[in-house]
Amino acid sequence: MALPQVLVAVLTNAWLAVVICFFALITGALLTVVRTFKAKLVNKIVSLFISFIQGTPILVQIFLAYYALPAVGLNLSAISAGILALTVNSSVFITEIFRGGLRNLEDGQIEAAATLGLKPFHIWRLVIFPQLLRVCIPMLVSESSMVLKATALLSVITVVEGLRVAQQIGASEFSPFEPYLAVGAAFAAIYLVIVVIGKLLESRLALIGGRHES
Repeated sequence: MALPQVLVAVLTNAWLAVVICFFALITGALLTVVRTFKAKLVNKIVSLFISFIQGTPILVQIFLAYYALPAVGLNLSAISAGILALTVNSSVFITEIFRGGLRNLEDGQIEAAATLGLKPFHIWRLVIFPQLLRVCIPMLVSESSMVLKATALLSVITVVEGLRVAQQIGASEFSPFEPYLAVGAAFAAIYLVIVVIGKLLESRLALIGGRHES
């Protein structure tokens, strides 16, 4: 049966998604901070970079990471190139999510924190980002699910994950229906886990936020 082999292979997609989301969250947060600076040249470069990532297919970005970077002396394994490409892609969308979330924060809280003598680093870490996470959790969960699905594209650069194993089983047994159905069911199951975790985090952060406000 295809199901056991596909399920094991889809675990690769799961851990890849976890790693990518972790690094993308950090990179997206840093981009968000940089975009609040008043440096016009830096903001222009960041805006052009974001426009490029948003305007090109993820598959092109994966090919650039795997096939183009060696031309400048950076040779990455298929998994490393895939993680890099998807991390960069996701971080751009995360910084856009955070940028939208910033509009929902009250300026008075930031001004009060500055009045208390908190440095910018501590204001971001203690005041802004905790609230941003609480506001942006639903969109971050949606982005996480997009990352999970995008990991299937790494099969084109020979990463052995769920979709590639399903393709191999389908080709060898001349019966693609069962392996593709299995990989689809496995992805759907992981997606449901992401949704449940997101709901738990949202409830937890809302509870913490309510305590702080009271």
